[in-house]
Amino acid sequence: MNIFIWRHSKKFSSWSMFDEPHIYKDNYMQAEVVVLAHSKEEALNLLSEDDKWDIEELKRIQPITVPLDRPCIVSKLIYFG
Repeated sequence: MNIFIWRHSKKFSSWSMFDEPHIYKDNYMQAEVVVLAHSKEEALNLLSEDDKWDIEELKRIQPITVPLDRPCIVSKLIYFG
């Protein structure tokens, strides 16, 4: 099993970034989803059960993958105003 973390921020997006991913179907500033699954494909399948997550857009982002076979830092998230 692995933990898969997808995180996306539109905080610094501008009109010049037309190809920027939009991973959640409602408007958001920052979005993050964390899934426990055997594979990335299984994680995406689980997410597809909630139609708010845009699976094709999530596929454009490489998730942070955390294996559960040893101690490690799971995630770091730091916001500066």
